[in-house]
Amino acid sequence: MQGEIKPGYIQTEVGVIPEDWGYDKLHRFVVEHRSGIYKKSATYGDGCNIVGVADIYGISAVDGRIFNRVPLSKDELKIFVLQPGDLLYGESSLVREGIARTVFVKNGGEGTAFAWHTRRYRVRQQDLDSEYLFYFLQSDLARQHMMSNAIQTALTGINTVAYFSCPVLVPHLSEQRAIAAALADADKLIAALERMIAKKRDLKQAAMQHLLTGKTRLPGFSGEWEVKPIGPEIDLLTGHPFPSTGYSSKGIRLLRGSNVKRGRTDWSHEILQYWPAVTSDLARYELADGDLVIAMDGSLVGKSFARISNTDLPALLLQRVARIRSKKIDTGYLAQFVGSDDFIGYCDSVKTVTAIPHISPQDIRNFRIPIPPTIAEQTAIAEVLSDMDANLAALEAQVAKARAVKQGMMQELLTGRVRLV
Repeated sequence: MQGEIKPGYIQTEVGVIPEDWGYDKLHRFVVEHRSGIYKKSATYGDGCNIVGVADIYGISAVDGRIFNRVPLSKDELKIFVLQPGDLLYGESSLVREGIARTVFVKNGGEGTAFAWHTRRYRVRQQDLDSEYLFYFLQSDLARQHMMSNAIQTALTGINTVAYFSCPVLVPHLSEQRAIAAALADADKLIAALERMIAKKRDLKQAAMQHLLTGKTRLPGFSGEWEVKPIGPEIDLLTGHPFPSTGYSSKGIRLLRGSNVKRGRTDWSHEILQYWPAVTSDLARYELADGDLVIAMDGSLVGKSFARISNTDLPALLLQRVARIRSKKIDTGYLAQFVGSDDFIGYCDSVKTVTAIPHISPQDIRNFRIPIPPTIAEQTAIAEVLSDMDANLAALEAQVAKARAVKQGMMQELLTGRVRLV
């Protein structure tokens, strides 16, 4: 029968939990807490590492990262230096979703202090393992509590009473440690994959610096390169102004600026629009496999581009998106430049300074790049870099999967649906 509670579980005010688990307010376990030290930014430079609110929203643990440094007296060092097992949270956030973000201080946290608008606390370790608590505070139950108690002003904040009134599910200490260890292993896998991605990105950047400038030539190619604007080398078409009144619930997908992300297309349901059919007057706006498309306006102008593949087709090109084809230059080679920091910097220098930044078709045509003398060399370079992109994409997919697996683990382990001991 629906709603039936499994044997070994009980209904409580915080939901169904294992009958051998307890629950209580966080403040019942806290043995000490204090707000961080205030130091003027003018004093930053030398001394002790110091963690501020901005750091908290970029890290999951204090583990030897490089922070600002400030001079502290001996007494300040005794009071404000973090110790292994400490928990630290931000009392305010620029975004509501970030409220009460908590980090766990690992062994490498020694020698780091905490700043104003952050709060350090310690819990009674014989009752509540601090690493388990760190993961529990990421659970749906804890996040819902923090969000519902957030105070919205210029920043989103949470007071100490609200934070420490968060309900905590409390398994036996051995199970807490087992849960924390399992989730920490998941975090280690994610961190290892992220390090590998960072390394691969660095390698790709180095390869671009050499291959896209002619500093390094692939075997079998020679001849002089020429730096010139891409305009004479390409066929550029901007999209048709399809009126929104003509959109339909099915038909041919419309490629709009919102469908063009950095290096990929996005056909998510919430931004997908259709046109009923391709008529003779619209045929020239049909996209083809291999087309390079560039969004020409929006806050991410210069960063939003994609290569069209068969999985994107059929599709029609909407206004404010440029389509590029060429018989003189390999579009895969050109796409590597459009995806580079050089193109972003160029667009930043020519875009309109208005509410909606915009680049023109002529701006795109004026973009200058070094071009190898043959399409064969351009294609070979593009293939090398494209293979590196595919490897990066595969690693990023692994990270996304690992994060999803960890999220599922948290849902099961932190509610007691799955038991480890």
